[in-house]
Amino acid sequence: MTEHDASDAEPTEHEIEPDERDAESAEQGPAAADDRTRAVVLLSGGMDSATTAYEAAARGYDLYVLHTSYGQNTETKEYDCATTLAEELDAVDFLHVETDHLSRIGASSLTDDSMAVEDAEPDSEEIPTSYVPFRNANLLSMAVSYAEANDCDAVFVGAHSEDYAGYPDCRPEFFEAFEAMVETGTKPETEIRIEVPFVTDSKTDIVRRGVELDVPFESTWSCYRAEEPACGTCDSCVYRLEAFGNVGREDPIPYAERPTHAD
Repeated sequence: MTEHDASDAEPTEHEIEPDERDAESAEQGPAAADDRTRAVVLLSGGMDSATTAYEAAARGYDLYVLHTSYGQNTETKEYDCATTLAEELDAVDFLHVETDHLSRIGASSLTDDSMAVEDAEPDSEEIPTSYVPFRNANLLSMAVSYAEANDCDAVFVGAHSEDYAGYPDCRPEFFEAFEAMVETGTKPETEIRIEVPFVTDSKTDIVRRGVELDVPFESTWSCYRAEEPACGTCDSCVYRLEAFGNVGREDPIPYAERPTHAD
């Protein structure tokens, strides 16, 4: 796996040397690795994007992994998980983008120190404070640039049906509109699909599919608050624990609080 870093302040640099089985491909450059079908995967390090990455691999894609650090509270843990997963998946390339514009914009408890990460309120119909304004459009724009530069056929995103109940930029209509924009705004010969394999599925469905694909859930992180142990009470922790409970499995990551129904 070739890994490179992109940030607002520093030029791209290679941090991790590819292993022997990828050495020849690395010398040629990521886009010349082989003639197989390629896809960019937005990999946060969470269970949804991890399962999506394994789904893309199961469909026969060579993976170009994009991980973004945008000032989120748990970015160090997420990065560690993303790199581990990319290595497990034998990704062709790993692009780490560091950007601070979303945290400077603020207005989200994930990036704004003046806002507290709230405990889960499953019955609330309000947009949660963890919503990062128009984040997915920002991330997808980077992913499409990365995909077009490497002749990829698709960009995979791990959104699901329970996301778009609270996050407007996780709705099926958003991804359909974004794909239309990509078609309009890229080279005539470019064809990039926005693949959201679990957009009509629940988080429980994702855990079930992840078990089938042997996703190493112990190498994923979902908590919005803490890097270890996970808090167990934020939206992301609660819904993750509930999903594992629904399929009769124990979530393998550590929690400060673990509801009895999740055991």
